[in-house]
Amino acid sequence: MRMGEMVARTGVSERLLRYYEDQGLLTPQRLPSGYREYAESDVDVVARIRTLLAAGLSTATISQVLPCVTAKLEPRCEVLIDQLHQERDRITASITALEESRRLLDGVLSAPVVNSVTDAD
Repeated sequence: MRMGEMVARTGVSERLLRYYEDQGLLTPQRLPSGYREYAESDVDVVARIRTLLAAGLSTATISQVLPCVTAKLEPRCEVLIDQLHQERDRITASITALEESRRLLDGVLSAPVVNSVTDAD
């Protein structure tokens, strides 16, 4: 299928499909005219990419993980488990940092508001 149909079937923009190709996540065939031709299986690959991105993985990590997961995202490679644990730890650390930022912002928001310059004196 051509790019337009791939966009329609996946809901992913042409720009993102090209980006996935640049990152080595998709490898459509090239016609003599230069047009990309996607396989039916590429629709599922894009769905897996989107799911892994939503899980917080980078495209660099996804390029390593993608060959080691089934269509249902079940791991097939033992080394994948360790890498996914590392990614989970990284995400957990990010969540902890964001929660701390939110706590600090809540403190700022709960402080009394000074409405004028004279109130600040």
